[in-house]
Amino acid sequence: MIRFRFTILTILALTLGACSTSEHLSQTAPEIIKWESVATPTWYDDKAHDTISVVTWNIEHFVDKFDSPYIDNDRENNPPEDMDERRELFAEAIKKMDADIVVLQEVESAAYMQVFAEQHFPDLNYRYFTGRESNDWYMNVVVMSRIPLGMLYSYANPDSYIVDIMDDDGQVQRQNFTNNRMLSVDVLVNPDYSFLLTGLHLKAGRGERNENWRIGQIDLLRDHFEYLTTVHPDMRFLIAGDLNILPGDREFLHLLGDDDSPIFIDPLSDVDSFTHTSDNPVRQLDHLLPNEKMMEDLVPRSAEIAMPFDPEAMRKISDHLPVIARFVTTE
Repeated sequence: MIRFRFTILTILALTLGACSTSEHLSQTAPEIIKWESVATPTWYDDKAHDTISVVTWNIEHFVDKFDSPYIDNDRENNPPEDMDERRELFAEAIKKMDADIVVLQEVESAAYMQVFAEQHFPDLNYRYFTGRESNDWYMNVVVMSRIPLGMLYSYANPDSYIVDIMDDDGQVQRQNFTNNRMLSVDVLVNPDYSFLLTGLHLKAGRGERNENWRIGQIDLLRDHFEYLTTVHPDMRFLIAGDLNILPGDREFLHLLGDDDSPIFIDPLSDVDSFTHTSDNPVRQLDHLLPNEKMMEDLVPRSAEIAMPFDPEAMRKISDHLPVIARFVTTE
């Protein structure tokens, strides 16, 4: 039985002192704690994935046919008439891209995506559907994967700062209104290859307050990432999502990092790679950003803006275009 390696954050302090006597924690890699209790799913063949592909796509107000009693919004309560056509086109686009992992933004729920996949593309064999939905809103981040997933980390509960923006009492403003749209999950490809996938839909809007809101969200992410690299210096990271920021923006540069680990790379920095608006794209809001370690695994020229259909059909699905990349998972 294959044993997967990945970091334990929540019980690290409790387990470090007990490692010498535990029968379940491997001693072969002292820089990282491993869970020997995580079993490979019986259906999964890790040797079938010497490369993996990842897609990120904001699918714009993608709601189901049902009115949730917990969400009061006209679009969710009464979906627009064009949703049936959008659903069919979206399903065909997913089939055409055939990605191993899909990170979606502005989708109602993981449960909806699971049922949708079973109904529209069961042969693609997506087995994992995960997210941390808002309790009272319908636009969420959901990860859909045919590769086994491990621990899910949500940033929904912590307040992050709206940096340098003061409230009436002279304190820096803070929020956790949009932080549920940030999540990270361990992707367990094979015993020697795993990475942390971070799905994002950062705060929208221009202007100082919105920009500083995003800076605070990124600060929260980087604190988590930097902690992880102290536990596992060679950890692979991949950021995927609608960042609502442009290459070169100060928030974008802050996310990429400078002297602090991990450093992220924009694989599309040397080409025009616009994603918005989908029928006439003039700016890039959507990104796949590997860290330096994972960038080594990027299949050359595999990172690109995906266009499964003509611009008119793509605009019917969403105002954003998907971004796709492929990574080598074997030596």
